[in-house]
Amino acid sequence: MRRLRIRTYSLLCLVLLSLLPWVFFVSILFITTHSVQLGAERQDSYRIPMIAAFAGLLLAFFVIGLKMRKQLLGPLERMGQAARQIAAGDLDVHLPPSTVKEIDEVRDGFEVMVNGLQSAYRKQAELEEERRFVIAAVAHDLRTPLFALRGYLDGLEQGIAKTPEQMAKYVAVCKEKSVQLDRLVEDLFTFTRMEYQEDELAMREASFHEIVQKSIDSLKLQSQQKHITVVTAFNDCVIQADAHLLERAMNNLLDNAVRYTPVHGRIMIEICSEGDRVAFTIHDSGQGFSQEEVNRVFEPLYRGEQSRNRATGGAGLGLTISKRIIQRHGGELTAGNHPSGGAVLSGWFPADHEEREGGGFHEA
Repeated sequence: MRRLRIRTYSLLCLVLLSLLPWVFFVSILFITTHSVQLGAERQDSYRIPMIAAFAGLLLAFFVIGLKMRKQLLGPLERMGQAARQIAAGDLDVHLPPSTVKEIDEVRDGFEVMVNGLQSAYRKQAELEEERRFVIAAVAHDLRTPLFALRGYLDGLEQGIAKTPEQMAKYVAVCKEKSVQLDRLVEDLFTFTRMEYQEDELAMREASFHEIVQKSIDSLKLQSQQKHITVVTAFNDCVIQADAHLLERAMNNLLDNAVRYTPVHGRIMIEICSEGDRVAFTIHDSGQGFSQEEVNRVFEPLYRGEQSRNRATGGAGLGLTISKRIIQRHGGELTAGNHPSGGAVLSGWFPADHEEREGGGFHEA
């Protein structure tokens, strides 16, 4: 479709206004007098041609009015109607193209705005649906330890646990369930912070190895209970990070490895510099990921049907939180399986272009 600018339409309108009355005048003059010569002695013969010229002027105004209505006023009215439609919440708006370039450019801009609003609305709807899903799922997960905690506390209150050994067992179970509750609440809080808030990270220079070591120490009791050997191979690399959030991410990754590593298993943690970034891998000796889990393991609340389910604890947000924390630090996290067996979680961060002495293999 050929598009013209408004000034071109204006010039064409002026030409039409000037030319059409003159064409009518000359045509009727030739029809009535068989001549197009003008003279003072023939003024009486100009009456009908003048009427024709006036009719031509009216016709020019009529044609110009129709074109303005079709090419200018019509599209503007449709845009106004579309704006009111959008204000009413209906984003299914389609505007036809215009032959006027300026109008068509406004239409294109209007269409970009509508597409942006549709995209934002879809994203908001997805976030709202995910929020409801997360709240419902976490509420369901909270109910299980709360129900058990209430049952054991009722048992203590009613004197069901009569011996010191029974009472100690009940107290230990209550403590375990309270730890589960604390973990669920912390997962939900961190997930909400990473997903729905745009808080600036408290970026500071930090030793990545020290962050990982703190995570290893925090899970030392769980690994010892399962007789899991934790082996580290590292270069102590310096990164810019929010140490608290990053430690939270590594806690989740290592907790995942500990939970799915069998008794007397092994977890290998490697940290190294790769040019302008710091890379790490966590390899456990468990069953590894299925193909579906590899594709979906970082989805919120996703857990596999067999090995990765609620029976192992958690709300299914740990790996999701870790991935989003690492992405907020400018890095990436992926999941896969090692050729020799077991799951592998690999990630990287931008390096701070400083490397400290140290390294080697260590067992924890």
